Amino acid sequence: MLSHQSVWMAIDRLAETRGMSVSALARAAGLDPTAFNKSKRIGPDGRPRWPSTESLAKIFDAANADLREFFGWQQPAASGTGLSSLIPLIGLAQAGNGGFFGENGLPQGEAWDAVAFPAQGGREVFAIEVQGDSMLPLYRDGDTLIVEPGADVRKGDRVVVKTREGEVLAKLLARKTARQIDLQSLNPAHPDRSFELSEIEWVARVVWVSQ
Repeated sequence: MLSHQSVWMAIDRLAETRGMSVSALARAAGLDPTAFNKSKRIGPDGRPRWPSTESLAKIFDAANADLREFFGWQQPAASGTGLSSLIPLIGLAQAGNGGFFGENGLPQGEAWDAVAFPAQGGREVFAIEVQGDSMLPLYRDGDTLIVEPGADVRKGDRVVVKTREGEVLAKLLARKTARQIDLQSLNPAHPDRSFELSEIEWVARVVWVSQ
């Protein structure tokens, strides 16, 4: 159910998952940095203030989020800390090996580690730890990418892709057609890549990064 409290809770938790304060999220969206401050959530007359749909659209774009993710953040975390569950974690180098993923791109087997992450509202996510400098300057060695396999992806999304040859790539989705996927490299020292969709095992959208 949509309520004043749940909408503002979702904004708070969306900012948290992106490693931002609400002021930083507002600034990234091109809004007044104080737009989401707690003092702005109740008017001088004591009536609740709601964020505008335009403001929400701008933060979705800035945070690479969508309505489904936003609505998922409207449930309070069980511990109240936003770090109430453990999700599977694997290193980037390991991810290309066989036996770690099922046909749907979800984790399988017992060799996974775990990392704490806010409650996902029923969404299936897992974590990949960046290793090496091939993803600089966007992602650094030791960063953790939280990805959602099976999520809808669109041009400009940051994605992790696993090929049927066992290669795992973190790229920007430049274009996707019924037959082909074009990926833009995050590091200008590495080439862009294109694949036939038949060559791809799964594509997962990056929904959060811990840096």
